Amino acid sequence: MKKGSLIGNVAQDLGLDVKRLRSGRARIVTGENNQYAELKTDKGILVVKEKIDREQLCGDVTPCSFSFEIILENPMELHHITIEVLDVNDHPPVFKTSDIMLEISESANLGARFVLDNAEDADVGENGLQNYVLTSNDNFVLKQHVNPDGSKYAEMVLQKQLDREEAPNLSLKLIAVDGGNPQRSGTVNIKILVLDANDNAPVFNQSVYKGTVIENATKGTNIVTVNATDADSGSNGYITYSISNVKSNIADLLSIDQISGVLSVSGPIDFEKDKKFELRIDAKDQGGLTDSSKVIIEVSDVNDNAPSISVMSFTSPVSEDSPPGTTIGIINVKDLDSGDNGQVSCRIEQNAPFKIKSNLRNYYTLVTDTVLDRESASEYNITVVATDAGIPPLSTQRTFHLKVSDVNDNAPVFSQSLYSAFIIENNSPGISVLTVVAKDPDENQNARISYILEDTKIGGSPVSHSVSVNAESGVIHAVRSFDYEQIKELTFVVKAQDGGSPPLSSNVTVKILIQDQNDNPPQVLYPVQTGGSLVAELVPRSADVGYLVTKVVAVDVDSGQNAWLSYKLQKATDRALFEVGSQNGEIRTIRQVTDKDAVKQRLSVIVEDNGQPSRSATVVVNVAVADSFPEVLSEFTDFTHDKEYNDNLTFYLVLALAVVSFLFITCVVVIISVKIYRWRQSRVLYHSNLPVIPYYPPRYSDTLGTGTLQHVYNYEVCRTTDSRKSDCKFGGAGSQNVLIMDPSSTGTMQRIQSEKSILDEPDSPLEVSSV
Repeated sequence: MKKGSLIGNVAQDLGLDVKRLRSGRARIVTGENNQYAELKTDKGILVVKEKIDREQLCGDVTPCSFSFEIILENPMELHHITIEVLDVNDHPPVFKTSDIMLEISESANLGARFVLDNAEDADVGENGLQNYVLTSNDNFVLKQHVNPDGSKYAEMVLQKQLDREEAPNLSLKLIAVDGGNPQRSGTVNIKILVLDANDNAPVFNQSVYKGTVIENATKGTNIVTVNATDADSGSNGYITYSISNVKSNIADLLSIDQISGVLSVSGPIDFEKDKKFELRIDAKDQGGLTDSSKVIIEVSDVNDNAPSISVMSFTSPVSEDSPPGTTIGIINVKDLDSGDNGQVSCRIEQNAPFKIKSNLRNYYTLVTDTVLDRESASEYNITVVATDAGIPPLSTQRTFHLKVSDVNDNAPVFSQSLYSAFIIENNSPGISVLTVVAKDPDENQNARISYILEDTKIGGSPVSHSVSVNAESGVIHAVRSFDYEQIKELTFVVKAQDGGSPPLSSNVTVKILIQDQNDNPPQVLYPVQTGGSLVAELVPRSADVGYLVTKVVAVDVDSGQNAWLSYKLQKATDRALFEVGSQNGEIRTIRQVTDKDAVKQRLSVIVEDNGQPSRSATVVVNVAVADSFPEVLSEFTDFTHDKEYNDNLTFYLVLALAVVSFLFITCVVVIISVKIYRWRQSRVLYHSNLPVIPYYPPRYSDTLGTGTLQHVYNYEVCRTTDSRKSDCKFGGAGSQNVLIMDPSSTGTMQRIQSEKSILDEPDSPLEVSSV
């Protein structure tokens, strides 16, 4: 049949729908044999793929067929297909030689048989060899016989005595005819030489000889010995042996010794090709008389063929979440040997999570045995070993490379359970603080990690107002500048999320500690300068060495060493009289107070922190060295009143000049009135004895109990605008030992309060500076 010729409708014969053939990816599997047929899945038919030669495919075997399997997937189906190949008469009968030479004694007995070479026809059945025809003659008739294997051969039977003197040579033709249409034939010439009389033919001692040979036997191995005898003597009794009526393939495998009759191996014996040999041995004497005997040789199988593994289907990659029992491959295992030598078992080498099952004859399914994990093993080399039951056993192995595809079954994992970092306050916005790192053992998109800030609050504001995280690198940046005095640490959560579907994530806590910077100078809490008040510390002239005058109290809002404060005396009216404790800020006398010491002592104390660079503040402490209040008051009031008087006079002069153009006469009157009024007020203040009221801030305490006054007195002054007399009330003992002079405590002095602060004066008691 020509290529593409229709063989049959396989879809109809198997009861399958054409759509099923396409969806199941139907295909033909032939193993190691040639593929003579092709499946058209769109029509469900089988067509000829290449020219089929029945004689090459099957030889003499009838009926002739070839088989293959059709495999469908999803679900898997296996259909065994056998196609019978019908013979056509494309071969004529053929003789091995063109001439047959016979030597026959003229004394040959009537009925003597002469076996002729048979013809071979590669066709079978009706197209094979059917008949022999001998050309017409007077001496011989033709008789035909059939061998057990179905082959036909012919014998010439002597029916009329030969006469060498009449016809020393005879020429005949033997025609072999097949039964095909048209009929084909083959011819061989028979040439007969008539010999002198030899009246006894050789005779075999057995009509049938049987022997056994093992396949792969070495060349020259003896199989069986035939024996024939001849009653004649001399040359007429000398017998030679030959093989006749044998197929061409057997003639290449077996040979016989013409003298001894030993049949031996002359070519490779293969059990898988020929399991048995049947042949005829001729014994011939010198007179041309012959006899024949049959020899049957059985071939014994040896385990000389290892199993063969053919892959029918293999799926790679396979998803790691595939359930146990998932089919990943189908293989076909064959062994050409027979018996135990052809019994095959399959196994998987190594400790792999797979197993092999046999569902159909010679077919095995490779399936998963457990759940796969790509993170543990991303690929496998599965070695399947097929072993037969021969002795010794033969085996074949085949390795399958299987890749495992990833699914998103692993969440990102941070390298630390808690991240912490330090940042110095007053940082630049956008500075990188630290990097969080997470790893995901998945691959590709499932391992692509994005970093996200969890929505939390820091100091009442969203965390995104303070920090940001790079979604790809995990670098955390400071969004703004931090102030240690406002916030000392940031605690927030960063989420790492992969790109799988659905995505998996994990969280980690990040703690950023703000480090202090020396950005705040010390702040003096005591002595306190209140508006218009002058604070002075009272030291009696009888004070001993080490007398505690007061204590400078300061704080620094920084922390650590930036808040460690030290105190030192910067300026003093008399440096030999006072000293300041460097650590506690206590002002003490360093010698005995004398009468020569000035009443008014002014000390400038500098408070310095320990930062780099350091910052400082300066405070002025006024000290009154006196044993009585009048002495203190006269010393401090003069200074206060004169300064206040001058300040207020300047104010009113400026005011008068501003309105002088508006009402000159009125201004003159006002100026005169004001001057008279100012003069009277200044006289009142000059002749009055104002007390100095001690005051300590609530946080101050005299830790050593060595204050100037053992008893504290409170003074209450009551005045009128038109009287120079004052009423003074003395209160009981209190808790203050500070003298305060307040000129604004009376109604007559309300306008003396100036808009300028006392800090603007050169003798201000509090000055702050930075180093």
